[in-house]
Amino acid sequence: MRAMIMAAGVGSRLEPLTINVPKPMVPVINKPAMEHIINLLKSHGITKIVVNLWYLPQHIEAYFGDGSNFGVKLRYSRERELQGTAGGVLFAEDLLLCHSWSGQMETTPSQGTFILMAGDALTTANLTKLVKFHKSREALVTIGLKRVTDVSGFGIVVTDKQGRILKFQEKPLPSEAESDLANTMIYVFEPEIFKYIPPYGKPDFGRDIFPLLIQENVPFYGFPIDEYWSDIGTLAQYHNTHKDILCGNVGIALPGKEIKPGIFISEDTRISCDTELRPPVFIGKHVKIDKNTIIGPYTVIGDRCEISEHVYISGSIVWNNTKIGSGANLKDCIVGSDCCLAAGSSLGEGVVLSDECIVEEGSIIRENVRIDPGRIIRRKAARR
Repeated sequence: MRAMIMAAGVGSRLEPLTINVPKPMVPVINKPAMEHIINLLKSHGITKIVVNLWYLPQHIEAYFGDGSNFGVKLRYSRERELQGTAGGVLFAEDLLLCHSWSGQMETTPSQGTFILMAGDALTTANLTKLVKFHKSREALVTIGLKRVTDVSGFGIVVTDKQGRILKFQEKPLPSEAESDLANTMIYVFEPEIFKYIPPYGKPDFGRDIFPLLIQENVPFYGFPIDEYWSDIGTLAQYHNTHKDILCGNVGIALPGKEIKPGIFISEDTRISCDTELRPPVFIGKHVKIDKNTIIGPYTVIGDRCEISEHVYISGSIVWNNTKIGSGANLKDCIVGSDCCLAAGSSLGEGVVLSDECIVEEGSIIRENVRIDPGRIIRRKAARR
């Protein structure tokens, strides 16, 4: 069986983090989100994976290459312009179905069925169980569904008792929702799906194809997944997903060593004995933390970061290669890669600082400010 990861989109809901970085490369516990998806697919025996590309494709190709370093085989479908979700799958039809990637025809019993997943989600869904259900219903399409408490933020799917999909509701009001099952964009397809995708326009599964399948009364099913699933396509959900991981609610093993309950430290990291770590905390590789600093709780520190003395960081996500000067204060914020926060700087709750930013000494960035890559934050400007 093959899989396809949708990785072509811009990721505008995650800006400014995605101005320089495509959304599948946004780190989740210091690994790109797409790497977690690849690891999940591999754990279920799916090692031939197609990835569609459009926005900043070089970042994805440079990191993952042909997939051999990750135990899979990757092939890329490079879109000249965004094709839409269904259009992107149609554009990759040959890679998904027709030929092996060596140019030879393949004939295997499982040829044809494939899985589609979003590149900006985190899940531990049991894909084997999902495919088994799909086969048992002789379905053309099966959607992985997840129960949610706030239906107004999701595409909601209504099914009968056997799981057959009856209708969709797009972000309904709670009083109008006929279900609490959200569309996870984990799809299992049979090759006949290509008969329903028009070779023109930019067809979308949710908008164009799925309503047609209901109208045509084809075997179209939904299957609730019990495992963790989170759409990390927004800044708030990106932050919340890290909290879920640190609390142990996701089922992803944290790398490094758990030196105390809830405190995970990666290799070659040096932490002063005077530093206080308040769990849950994750600290990456080759990090240096100086004396009299407080880290945590719900803090993630990227690889190769340098944190000076008397720093306070809480509830924050700091990406790789960032330097934080003495006496700095970070609360419930996100800091991108290769940033430099000078001594005495302060980032308030909800601040998002993109890559390669410089925050000058004593600068204060108030709550909920978003700053684009490469900016220099001067003391007077920051206080306005």
